[in-house]
Amino acid sequence: MWDRASNDTGWDALLGDRRGTDAVSIYAAPARADDLSGLPPTFIDVGSAEVFRDEDVAYASGIWAAGGECELHVWPGGFHGFDGLAPHAELSIAMVETRNRWLTRMLDA
Repeated sequence: MWDRASNDTGWDALLGDRRGTDAVSIYAAPARADDLSGLPPTFIDVGSAEVFRDEDVAYASGIWAAGGECELHVWPGGFHGFDGLAPHAELSIAMVETRNRWLTRMLDA
């Protein structure tokens, strides 16, 4: 399971010495972006037990505050990668179906 230590390792691998500095690009860490206007419609789903939950909710809130369109789902009890680790669980099936319906709506628009 992905936890805070795994998260730290991933950020260190991606950012190296830039981690924690102003040299980190918003493309590596989108939550650092000051201006979220003009983004395309966005879909965010996250588990309630996910290490990124609060960060994801804040990002969705930033998109809404900038007048953007964002669909956010917080899946109760879900952890990082739960759909891959338990693809046949009801929650995983519901998550994938919801995401696929959103994508279909966007492609049909």
